[in-house]
Amino acid sequence: MSNQPIYLTPEGEAKLLRELEELRGSGRQALAKRLRQAVQMGDLSENADYITAKEAQAFLEGRIQELEIVLREAVVVEADKSADRVQIGSSVVVSQDGAKPETYLVVGAKEADPRRGKISHESPIGRALMGRRVNETVIAETPGGKIQIKILELHSDSGSSRME
Repeated sequence: MSNQPIYLTPEGEAKLLRELEELRGSGRQALAKRLRQAVQMGDLSENADYITAKEAQAFLEGRIQELEIVLREAVVVEADKSADRVQIGSSVVVSQDGAKPETYLVVGAKEADPRRGKISHESPIGRALMGRRVNETVIAETPGGKIQIKILELHSDSGSSRME
């Protein structure tokens, strides 16, 4: 892995732990069953089911290794409930260029899921927001160009809110 720290929220760590357990348990069991069935079909050199199952097994084992490394090296970050600045774990309500407000949860890169409002602290918008306060306006350099973002509210993971 890189020298960069891997940041996870407690929720992100729990999600990855659940995925790892599932892959180690039911995921491996299902693949073992597929492999046994493919082997019973005979000639393995031209057995498409066997080849596909082996590829799936390699992918599964690779994902298990990746999750083990991430979880071993991760820094779990709990949002400081009294913080008045955007940090990993902060929920931020922003308005981009005066548009309708949107809410983002700032997370580590491994947890990012922009479609669900989870943005990485390393993303252009995340970088622009980090360390900023309510009522500040920042400029984010995105692939689509510069956007102006005003921070309207800042919430900790406990649901408390800061509006100044």
